[in-house]
Formats: sequence, structure tokens, C-alpha cells
Amino acid sequence: MKCPFCGNLDSKVIDSRPDKGGTVIRRRRECEDCAKRFTTYERIDEMLPLVCKKDGRREPFDRMKVISGIKKACEKRPVSIEAIEKMADRLEIRLQESSEREIPASLIGEWIMNELHATDEVAYVRFASVYRSFKDINEFMVELQDLLKK
Repeated sequence: MKCPFCGNLDSKVIDSRPDKGGTVIRRRRECEDCAKRFTTYERIDEMLPLVCKKDGRREPFDRMKVISGIKKACEKRPVSIEAIEKMADRLEIRLQESSEREIPASLIGEWIMNELHATDEVAYVRFASVYRSFKDINEFMVELQDLLKK
């Protein structure tokens, strides 16, 4: 593992432990050259379906893109990073369990909105406003009215 401080390729593992869900291994390492310590996370690289974008492009599923979008929606809201990570975990599990080789980005967006709706309604509306690209205030108001009905 390359040291982020000096670039040396030799390090030793000092501590290793699984996360609470058992899906990630956290490793504490020490560089054998500069003796600085750093943390790495090990995750199984599973085959996930390709994401089909609106313009027809296909790209690999990017967990960090999902987390980034959820974080933006949850900015200044009482939603912990752990809750955001769990939302991304549930989405990944859903994708893994899917037998599809390709999945529309729109479906992933709907799944994220459902997760946010159950977690924080303000974050849900923020995500929906960007995701659904409301053209004017009327479309936004329709979404808010639907939310209030539920």
C-alpha cells in the first residue's frame, strides 16, 4: 500500500477490524520508511449493473457519486454520515440482488428519493428539485403538495 505521506510502497498492518455490518475491513497501517500511520478500507469489488444515463451513455455504478448527491441534499440537516452510508449500502445491495446487467439512472434516482423521503423530508425535496429538474415553481409546489398529503 502506497504511503500517502512519502509515497513508499512498504507498510505494515498494525490493526485490522471489520465494520459493524461486516462488509468493510478497516486497516490501520504504518509506513516502514517515514513511520507515519494511515487508514485504509477494504471492500469486496462486486459486479454491479451498468448505469444507463438519460443520454444513452452507460457507465459503472459509482458509490461515491451517490454519497456525494445524498450529502448535498442533507447539507445542514440532522442526518449523520452513518445514515448516508447506510442508504448507499442499501442501494448497493439492491443493485447486487438485481439480476439486471443494466439499470436506468432514473430508477436509482427514485430509490434514493425513497430513502431520503423516509429519512428527512427537507433533504428529499432538495434532492427531488435537482433530480427532477423542476422547470418552474408550480412543478415544485406540486411535489410539496404531494409530500404534505403523505
